[in-house]
Amino acid sequence: MNDLAQPVTELTGVGEALAAKLARLRVQTIADLLFHLPLRYQDRTRITPIGTLRAGMEGVVEGEVSAADVVKGRRRSLLVRLKDDSGIISLRFFHFSPAQQQQFQRGTHVRCFGEARAGATGLEIYHPEYRLIGTGEAPVEDHLTPIYPTTEGLTQPRLRGLIGQALKRLAEAPESLPDGIPEPLRERFRLPGLHECLRYLHEPPPDADLERLAEGRHPTQRRLALEELLAHQLSLRQVRLRIQADGAPALPSGRGLQARFVAQLPFSLTGAQQRVLDEIARDLETECPMLRLVQGDVGSGKTVVAAMAALAAIAGGCQAAVMAPTEILAEQHFRNFREWFAPLGIEVAWLAGKLKGKARLDTKAAIADGRAQVVVGTHALFQEDVHFQRLGLAIVDEQHRFGVHQRLALRQKGEAGGLTPHQLIMTATPIPRTLAMSAYADLDLSVIDELPPGRTPVQTVAVPDERRPEVVARIRNACAEGRQAYWVCTLIEESEALQCQAAEATRDALTEALPELAVGLVHGRMKAAEKAAVMAAFKSGELDLLVATTVIEVGVDVPNASLMIIENPERLGLSQLHQLRGRVGRGSTESFCVLLYHPPLSAHSRERLAVMRESTDGFRIAEKDLELRGPGEVLGTRQTGLAQMKIADLERDRDLLERVSPLARALLEEAPDASEPLIRRWLGDEAGRYGQV
Repeated sequence: MNDLAQPVTELTGVGEALAAKLARLRVQTIADLLFHLPLRYQDRTRITPIGTLRAGMEGVVEGEVSAADVVKGRRRSLLVRLKDDSGIISLRFFHFSPAQQQQFQRGTHVRCFGEARAGATGLEIYHPEYRLIGTGEAPVEDHLTPIYPTTEGLTQPRLRGLIGQALKRLAEAPESLPDGIPEPLRERFRLPGLHECLRYLHEPPPDADLERLAEGRHPTQRRLALEELLAHQLSLRQVRLRIQADGAPALPSGRGLQARFVAQLPFSLTGAQQRVLDEIARDLETECPMLRLVQGDVGSGKTVVAAMAALAAIAGGCQAAVMAPTEILAEQHFRNFREWFAPLGIEVAWLAGKLKGKARLDTKAAIADGRAQVVVGTHALFQEDVHFQRLGLAIVDEQHRFGVHQRLALRQKGEAGGLTPHQLIMTATPIPRTLAMSAYADLDLSVIDELPPGRTPVQTVAVPDERRPEVVARIRNACAEGRQAYWVCTLIEESEALQCQAAEATRDALTEALPELAVGLVHGRMKAAEKAAVMAAFKSGELDLLVATTVIEVGVDVPNASLMIIENPERLGLSQLHQLRGRVGRGSTESFCVLLYHPPLSAHSRERLAVMRESTDGFRIAEKDLELRGPGEVLGTRQTGLAQMKIADLERDRDLLERVSPLARALLEEAPDASEPLIRRWLGDEAGRYGQV
């Protein structure tokens, strides 16, 4: 039986110990070996005359041993002198056995590969790969030599040998690895065949374009990257289909309630808000669960849009749940919703992990019997002991903190009422379009791309921290004029305890420097009630200056705050800096953000801070963030699973994403059975995780 799906232990020379090492590389089957692609290549297809080698050059040399001696220096080594007609070179081994020493008899012919370096005896090659050869020995390699990602205890020759066995099996039984993309679609999308790509990448011909291979832009690599992106997209579409397989409550009747709500607002909705609300209303009118992501830059008014959607659910006799990633943000949403909905006679409940005892039991009872028409909270809303009477809409804020699995888990919350809730997902982290197409292929996308009138753009300056006294004076002047300021402490350490100590020390120093000001402190280790009290004092103007860790990143709204100092901004991603900056400029006063950096800055950090100074456009900043930091960081994609790409790179291959959606549609229409094997090939065990929540 020649099946590439068999475990690697079916290959010659692979026992349990070697299989365990391969498993560390995510290689478990023979087919996995074929998809374990080289990092780079060496050219061993021709012999380089020893006399033409220069320090730093890699090459194959062949010659006759003229001497082999154990030499004593700082470290004992075996030194072998190798000569050909053009010159002489030394091979130096620091780890060698008596048997190895015996191999290098005078007159023995040796072929070896390595990098020439300047050494004590002239040019030397340290620990070359070598073999003893007879005169007139067989030709050199007929293809470039691959260098693979490896792990401790697994050498390159061993890995090459195993992949060679896998390629031989593929040649003998090509049907054991189906292409995955049927031939008519390959022709239409002009894609090379899978087998041809794999063979080429493991054994490129001597004239292969090494530059394109090194950049990951060779057509064979692009075909595999496209297939991997396709598998991820298909898996997310499966999630969408699974959620939408169940019915949702049709909610067409919210207009009257929404009109009463808008009438009491002190501002009118922007055109962008109205457009997004129309898109949401169309979704809610159907019995198919809405799956919509609303992106809006900082301060674009997403919360009002969420409130309007919640009113549609309430008008339809359903409950709405609003979930936020942090207690601070959840509490703020709770206050906003309660204030907005009280005049409409709508009860809003609050549920978070910190809510204990009788208060928790009362809230859960109000959710279960439907008295609580809107429930605002954190992850606590997901817990098994929380039951809704009839959940019609789930609003998730800052989606990139949650993964696909939670999207599926929400479906179960509505199942008690026999229906899947509509899902509205909001983010103030602008996600570059390319990433959104990949990470959120299961969601429809709406963008609020207009700020409310009267907002003045925030001016951003970068200042070295030796000018700290000037910055402190700036705070004094702003507060003397009746405005308020934030001072954000960032620490590179992950430890929350250290961050809190740093914030406390900063608060103490600023209290001393500015005795006339009331200075408050907020950090992640404070109790929710303490944080809420400090935030309330800041919002009401009792505090002039708020020292905080990055817990204030999202959602805290104090229109009178017009100055923000961010310490060590070089330690944060651009999107996070943009989020923090969004805490000021929420009123009509001109606002400033001071990036207080610690010199010297790397070129990379200088470039990032320049982007912040030049732009207040969240989408432009997000694109730049993607370019500078990569997709895993930008999305917080530890959650989405996208960072686990084997071959594709969302930044390098962004142009391929344009082709993935039409290819996915065509595949589902013309070869629906092909999607499952493709998902399994690229996502392996993770493919199952999307479905089993």
